[in-house]
Amino acid sequence: MIFINRRNVIQAILSFLFMQVPSWLFGALVVQGGLIEYPVGFLQMVYRASFSFEFFIYPSVSAVFNIYFPKQKHWFIKLLYILSYPTFITTTEIFLEKYTKLIKYIHWAWYWSFTTITLTLLLSYWFYLWFFKAVKHVQKY
Repeated sequence: MIFINRRNVIQAILSFLFMQVPSWLFGALVVQGGLIEYPVGFLQMVYRASFSFEFFIYPSVSAVFNIYFPKQKHWFIKLLYILSYPTFITTTEIFLEKYTKLIKYIHWAWYWSFTTITLTLLLSYWFYLWFFKAVKHVQKY
């Protein structure tokens, strides 16, 4: 956990574990629906989607996203922060799709990736806020 300091480890772990669920769900639906193909991958015989991305990389990004979200900043800074993560991930995905054999778009486009990444990051952040608000409420008693 290079980017997470010790006092935020519990929040990061929760964010990491939570994101594995929607990441796995969307990844499985997209692959099973024939929208994206991953010709080369870890555990390809067992799981046809991108195991590394959906169970490690994206949940790690989600943890960093949640921990460093600029809660006290102006709405425009929040918007830039929210859009920067999907922009970076989608740009990387486009590069991988175009120049490698790791991802193959069949009936998919970059804007679907951008949209699903944005929505799942926001879902993860809302869960993060809800969970730790509930924990603080319980700790009062």
